[in-house]
Amino acid sequence: MADKPRRIGVVGFGKLGAFLVEQILTDPDLELAFVWNRSSGALTGKVDEKYILHYLKDVALRSPDLIIEVAHPCITKNYGKLFLEVADYLIGSPTILADQEVERELRASCVKHAIYLPAGALWGGEDIKRMNDLGTLQALKITMTKHPSCFKLNGYLKEKNASVTDEVVTLYEGDVRSLCPLAPNNINTMAVASMLASSLGFDKVIGKLVSDPQLHEWHIVEVDAWGPGDMDSGKAFHVNTKRYNPAAIGAVTGTVTLTSFLSSLKNAVGKGPGVHLC
Repeated sequence: MADKPRRIGVVGFGKLGAFLVEQILTDPDLELAFVWNRSSGALTGKVDEKYILHYLKDVALRSPDLIIEVAHPCITKNYGKLFLEVADYLIGSPTILADQEVERELRASCVKHAIYLPAGALWGGEDIKRMNDLGTLQALKITMTKHPSCFKLNGYLKEKNASVTDEVVTLYEGDVRSLCPLAPNNINTMAVASMLASSLGFDKVIGKLVSDPQLHEWHIVEVDAWGPGDMDSGKAFHVNTKRYNPAAIGAVTGTVTLTSFLSSLKNAVGKGPGVHLC
């Protein structure tokens, strides 16, 4: 007898959420448990009423196997613990985990179910986690380079980016924890890396944002990981990867983000309690 379809709850109905709902409804291995959106009016006429969940506190009534957040970081802060009591949880806005209290609460809560983090633009995430678990990861740096219009920033970084004209400008280079509230929509890759590299964490993983006015067609994500050896003398194990994601001017996310997240959804299964990449 075939396994039952996995029941998926989707929190958020923007471009990504709507795409996921469409894919779930046409996949015989998946079943839509519910859809929630901050403004339920956005669902009217687009989602069958039977799927609409009006209050997130009622998620258990829909018996999901996996809940996916693609709405806003505050969802995890306010409902992450509840979600993990009910189902596995895929966090689409992981920058909220830079909040130490939120990270501690969720790590303590994933004893029956799993936290899944989407791989997204993080090339080599499983290798980073493996090195971390073996105690061989010395340092990790993530560099993201985009056209100025592709950054959605807060505070002084917003002002600094607005002043970029003709030359490449490094907006930020430092710990990821301090960067997350300044760029919550742009650095999910860095937040995921900081969770996987738990021996370094948000305080020791380094994030770098570069604003390049000549970069019209790409988002570039560069990952540098250092392992065993002497870093000071340049004789440590070092892996460098550079990923080019097609992206139009003004796009916060690249064009492959939708299909990448769908792949993460399908891979978010069967890994048991704990924190996992998918």
